[in-house]
Amino acid sequence: MYKSDTICAVATGLGRSAIGIIRVSGPEALAICDKVFVGKKRILEMKSFTASFGRICDGDKVIDEAVVLVMKGPKTYTTEDTVEIDLHGGPYALRCVMDLLVGLGVRVAEPGEFTKRAFLGGRIDMTEAEAVMDVINAETERSLSTSINQLSGKLRDEVVSLREKILYHTAFIEAALDDPENYVLDEEYREKLEQETEALRVRIEKLLSTSEQGRILREGIKTAIVGRPNVGKSSMLNLLLGEERAIVTEIEGTTRDTLEEYVNIGGALLRLIDTAGIRETDDKVEQIGVDKAKDAIQTADLILMLLDGTAKLCDEDKEIIAGLSGKEVIVLINKSDIAENIADNIIEEKDLEESMQKASVKGYHVISTSAKTGQGMEELTALIGGLFFSNDIDYNNQVYITRARHKNALMVAKDSLIRVLDSLAAGMGEDFLTIDLMAAYESLGDIIGETLQDDLADKIFSEFCMGK
Repeated sequence: MYKSDTICAVATGLGRSAIGIIRVSGPEALAICDKVFVGKKRILEMKSFTASFGRICDGDKVIDEAVVLVMKGPKTYTTEDTVEIDLHGGPYALRCVMDLLVGLGVRVAEPGEFTKRAFLGGRIDMTEAEAVMDVINAETERSLSTSINQLSGKLRDEVVSLREKILYHTAFIEAALDDPENYVLDEEYREKLEQETEALRVRIEKLLSTSEQGRILREGIKTAIVGRPNVGKSSMLNLLLGEERAIVTEIEGTTRDTLEEYVNIGGALLRLIDTAGIRETDDKVEQIGVDKAKDAIQTADLILMLLDGTAKLCDEDKEIIAGLSGKEVIVLINKSDIAENIADNIIEEKDLEESMQKASVKGYHVISTSAKTGQGMEELTALIGGLFFSNDIDYNNQVYITRARHKNALMVAKDSLIRVLDSLAAGMGEDFLTIDLMAAYESLGDIIGETLQDDLADKIFSEFCMGK
């Protein structure tokens, strides 16, 4: 068990609110809070998981009325004695109480330190700790369900199950090498080891297959809005956001830089990137914007390709399409309030199809839209959800890999198990088997934090918000 000092932090958001909460955790939490709280009950005499109304006082000076909640370790979030002080949500009152606690020897918590203590105290593993921030940051029902799933320990349970199987065989081989009379490494056992190692590899492969969708659930669908100048990209961004976020004029080249915003469309979180119009230009500033637009295309999960519905497909359009190789593309024929739809032969469907095939795009869909009237938005919403998410998936039960750290560890574990299978096929000695089995075991341990290096753990918790 680790030893720690007593920490405090404001657990609610900055600014004025009805309620402001200060959390205090550590070995002296009860004793120090007892010195500043005046109520019908003393904090030191209160039972765990009870509340009391009173005042927070600095000597004879009353700072604010408060409700205090006492939670005694180890059955608390941090596994330590914890006091929550519920005040009125004025910033000045909260600051005064924080100063009072610090003056009595309490230290202001670092970002994520409460959750870090829960991890160090053994209450949660690293996957659950990371899920805490995912729940806080979730902006769609899908991402929230996935985060709650991980917070409940489903990823941890799967990883622990994998490690137990690996550890069993490692221990058996080591025991057989030390005591060959009682533990036999015969051909029958090697066949059993091969079968179970292959089963473990398949389970890891299944987890890895969820990583791309898991990343999208957590980070959003990176969506680049592209097209030549003055086709309505910024107007489309404003329509999707429901606000005038981007400057819109009839002057070509108004957008000189990329503009990023997040929006929930049909339960899918889109990370929208409005790009500069792509064209040849002698303007150095505009060229920087064009280069950034091309970079955005390369890293995007989805391309919203805007075309002017009042004009035929031009060379500039075709050059942009040529740069969309391997991408999922939704073609938005804009200005449909002027030109009814693609069937009007303003943009020839065959010409567009040939350009897409020549570019070898992953897939493309065409929607007639109007950034002015909102036409096509319902169709776009339904299409995006269908492209990236399956309606058959139960997000409350499916285990998703949502972080690159987890994916990398699983890939190392898979490669280690493949080496075990190769060694078995080659008839190599058991020493080679245990080396790779333990490599897989330790790599999986990184996911739940059992073999995680301290500096990486510190980095993970430093990304948390203050007071959590």
